[in-house]
Amino acid sequence: MTTKNTVIEAIKKINSNANVVVGNNNIDEITWINGTTPIPKADIEAKMAELQTEYDNNKYQRDRAAEYPNIKDQLDDIYHNGIEGWKATIKLTKDKYPK
Repeated sequence: MTTKNTVIEAIKKINSNANVVVGNNNIDEITWINGTTPIPKADIEAKMAELQTEYDNNKYQRDRAAEYPNIKDQLDDIYHNGIEGWKATIKLTKDKYPK
C-alpha cells in the first residue's frame, strides 16, 4: 500500500481522543493507553482502506499543486494579463491533471 496514511491516522479518524502507541506502524503492535477503548482491527483496516482510496482519488490535487505557479507569479500574471489570462494559465494545469 503506497500511502501517507498510518495505523495511528486511521485510529485518530475513528476516535480523535484515542491514546495509543503503535510500533513500526504495525496494526498488530497497538498498545491502548489511558483507558482508551480498543478499536477492532477490522475497523482500523477498513478505515485505512478508506483513507487510501481518498488519497488515491486526490492525486490530481497533489499533481496540480506541484505544478501551479507560485502565488507571486500568479499575481504578476493577473496584473499583466488580467483575470482571463490568469485563468488560461491555470487551465493548462487543470487540463493536464483532470479530476
